[in-house]
Amino acid sequence: MVELSLETIEFIKILANSDSTVLQAGMNEATKRKLDEQIGSILREYYKENTMNVKTGWTEKFATVGITEDDGKAAIACARRLGIDIS
Repeated sequence: MVELSLETIEFIKILANSDSTVLQAGMNEATKRKLDEQIGSILREYYKENTMNVKTGWTEKFATVGITEDDGKAAIACARRLGIDIS
């Protein structure tokens, strides 16, 4: 399971509060790969927990670090617009 590091928390918060077109314009391949492999993995688990009632623990971890349900939904929507498969 991917750890919820400070860098990961900040990345999710940026996704939750940014315009995907601006992010996409400044994103290099290394960032896109990190988004897909690490952040995408977390968001997929979070999505499963909130849509399929599968206990993954991400909702609780997000709440612990100040990522709200709205932030999680916004981060998922932004990641999807960036081409990351979430569901």
